[in-house]
Amino acid sequence: MNHQNSHDHHQHRESHGEPGMKNEHVHGEHEDHASHHAHMVDDFKRRFYISLIITIPILIFSPMIQEFLGIDLRFTGDMYILFGLATFIFFYGGWPFLEGSWKELKRKEPGMMTLIALAITVAYAYSSLTVYGLSGKNFFWELATLIDIMLLGHWIEMKSVMGASRALEELVKLMPSEAHLVDKEGNVKDVPTSELKQGDKVLIKPGEKVPVDGTIIKGESTLDESMLTGESVPVEKFKEDQIIGGSINGEGSLTVSVEKTGEDSYLSQVVTMVKEAQESKSRTQDLSNRAAKWLFYIALLAGIITMAVWLLIGESFVYALERMVTVMVIACPHALGLAAPLVVARSTAIAAKRGLLIRDRTSFEGARILDAIVFDKTGTLTEGKFGITDIKLVESSEEEVIRLAASLEAQSEHPIARGIFEEAEKRSIKLSEPENFQSITGKGLKGRINGKSVMVVSPGYMAEEKISYDKDIYEKLSGEGKTVVFVLVEGELSAMIALADKVRESSKEAMKRLKELNIRAMMLTGDNKQVANWVANNLDLDEVYAEVLPHQKAEKIKEVKKEGLRVAMTGDGVNDAPALANADLGIAVGAGTDVAMETADVILVKSNPNDVVSIISLSKATYRKMIQNLWWAAGYNIVAIPLAAGVLYNAGIVLSPAIGAVLMSLSTVIVAINARLLKV
Repeated sequence: MNHQNSHDHHQHRESHGEPGMKNEHVHGEHEDHASHHAHMVDDFKRRFYISLIITIPILIFSPMIQEFLGIDLRFTGDMYILFGLATFIFFYGGWPFLEGSWKELKRKEPGMMTLIALAITVAYAYSSLTVYGLSGKNFFWELATLIDIMLLGHWIEMKSVMGASRALEELVKLMPSEAHLVDKEGNVKDVPTSELKQGDKVLIKPGEKVPVDGTIIKGESTLDESMLTGESVPVEKFKEDQIIGGSINGEGSLTVSVEKTGEDSYLSQVVTMVKEAQESKSRTQDLSNRAAKWLFYIALLAGIITMAVWLLIGESFVYALERMVTVMVIACPHALGLAAPLVVARSTAIAAKRGLLIRDRTSFEGARILDAIVFDKTGTLTEGKFGITDIKLVESSEEEVIRLAASLEAQSEHPIARGIFEEAEKRSIKLSEPENFQSITGKGLKGRINGKSVMVVSPGYMAEEKISYDKDIYEKLSGEGKTVVFVLVEGELSAMIALADKVRESSKEAMKRLKELNIRAMMLTGDNKQVANWVANNLDLDEVYAEVLPHQKAEKIKEVKKEGLRVAMTGDGVNDAPALANADLGIAVGAGTDVAMETADVILVKSNPNDVVSIISLSKATYRKMIQNLWWAAGYNIVAIPLAAGVLYNAGIVLSPAIGAVLMSLSTVIVAINARLLKV
C-alpha cells in the first residue's frame, strides 16, 4: 500500500465507524483479540509439553535408537505400542499444522503449514506401513522430534508477537472504569467512564487515575504522565490546563470538564495507532512471505526429484523415501516466517517505549534512506513561547532588572510578560507585590515596587516620550526578529530586554546529528525572514523557507522532492497536515493537532527534535536486522536441502531427518535471538 493510499484507507475506515462507539468497544474488541491470542499461546505450550513427554517412550522403543545406544529392549508387540504413541503425537501435536495446511490449500496459498503437514504425514504413513508388514525401518522418532520442535518454534513466535500486544493491554489498563461525576447541584456520584459525555464535570481525587481527557476548571495539582508521554518529572497543572486520561493525579483535588471520551481520547488513539502499526505489513515482511511460498515449491520439487533419483540409482524405496521426507522436513521455512515479524514486533515495542508511535511501517522503513528533513519552526525547533535572549544593562544588575520587570509582568497574561516572569522563576528571584499597578494599552505596564516607580514599555512609548536609548543595539536585536522592551526606573532607562521564541536545546543537538548522517536539515515557517534567519543561524540549517503561507507548505515539499530527494516533514499544526501527507515520511510532533496526527506516518509523543534522528537510526537498525534474519533463515535452507537430498553421499555426508529438524530449530532460535538483540 503506498503512502497516500494508506491514509485514504485509514480515513475511509474512520468515516465508516459508528459514531456512538465508546472506548469500551475498542478495549473490548482488543481484549477479545488479545485473549484469543493468549489462548493460542497456551494451546501451543500445552501441546508442546505433552508431545515432549510422549516422545520419551517413543525414543526408548525405537529400534534405531536402541541400535545407536547399543542396547536391546525389544519385546513382543512393542511396535504396536510405538505405533499407538506416534499416532497420538501425530494427531494431537501435529493437529495445528494439519489444520493450518488445510486453510492454506483452501486459499490456494501453500506455505509453511502445508510443508510441515506434508513432511509429518509422509513420515507417519510410511512408518505405520512398516509396523503392518512393509519391510524397512520406521522413523516414528523423527516424526515425534519434528513435531516437538515445530511446536516449540511456533510457541516462541507467538510469545514474541504476544509481547508486542502486551504493551497495548498495559495502555488499555491505564483507563479507570469508573469516574466521580459532579451533577448540577454539586453532588458526586460514581458512574462508568463509558457513560461520560463532553461537557460533564468530573472530580479527580488525590492519587487517582484521570478517567478522561479534559480541562481543569477547579483546583491545581501535579500529574504523573510518564506512562503516556515519557515525561519522567510530574507536570504541574493549573486551572484551564489540559489533562490526559490515564495520567495519575498527585496531591491536589481537581474538578475537570470532560472534552474527549472513548475513541477520541488520546489513549484510545495511541492504542489504535500501535495496533495499526502491528497490523500494517511491511515490505520486508512481504519479501519473507514470498520467499516462504517459493521454498514450498522448491521443497516439493526437490523431494520428488530426490526420491526419483535415488530410485533410478537403484537404492531401496525405503531409503529414497527417507531422503524425500528429510528434504521436505529441512525445507520447512520456519525461521523464515519468523524473520520479519519478530523484528517488526521488537522495533514497534522499542519505538513505543521511546515515545515514537509508528502508524505506517512502510514509510517508517523508508526513513533509513532519507536525504532531507524539513522542520516546521514554531513549537518544533523552537519552544513556541517567548523567552529572554538578551539583557542590555544601562544601570543596575541583571537580577534587579529581572526582579522589577517580573514583579510587574506577573500581573499580566501577555506572552512577553510570561517570558519575563518565567526567567525570574528559573533564576529563583523573589518578586514583590506592585502598588498602583496599571496597564498602558499597547504601550506596557507601570507600577510602584518598593517605593520606586517602575515601567516596562514598548519602543513606541520610548519614541512618544522622546526617551533616548542606544539605537544600534536596538536595531541589531530587532533585526534578528526579537521583541525588545525597555525597563524604566524613576523615568530613567535601566535596561533593554530582548525576547524571542526560544530555540530548543535539543534542536541544536538534533541538527548536529543530522549533519553527521549527511541529511540536509531545512526549515519551513510562516514567520518573517528575520526571525527565520536568526533561528537558522543558531542551528546552522542548510536551507530556510520563510513567510510560507499554510497552503504553500505542501507545494514546498513537492519542490524539494522534484530535486530527487527523499524528504521527511516534521510539524505539529493543522496547517502542516497537507505537507505531512505529501512527504515521503510525515512526522507529527508532540500532542499536536488531531489533523496533523491523522496524516502523519510517525508521531513523536514528546516535542523533541532529537526523536526525529532516533526514527532514522531505528529504521536503519530494523532494516539491518531484517536482512540479517532473512539470510539466516533462507541461507540455512539453501545449504541444507542439497545435503538432505544426498548430494555429498559419496563423501559420506547425509543429513538425517532428526539432524535436519535440530538444525532447522536452531536457525529458528538464532533468528529469534537476533531479533531480540535489536537495539538503537
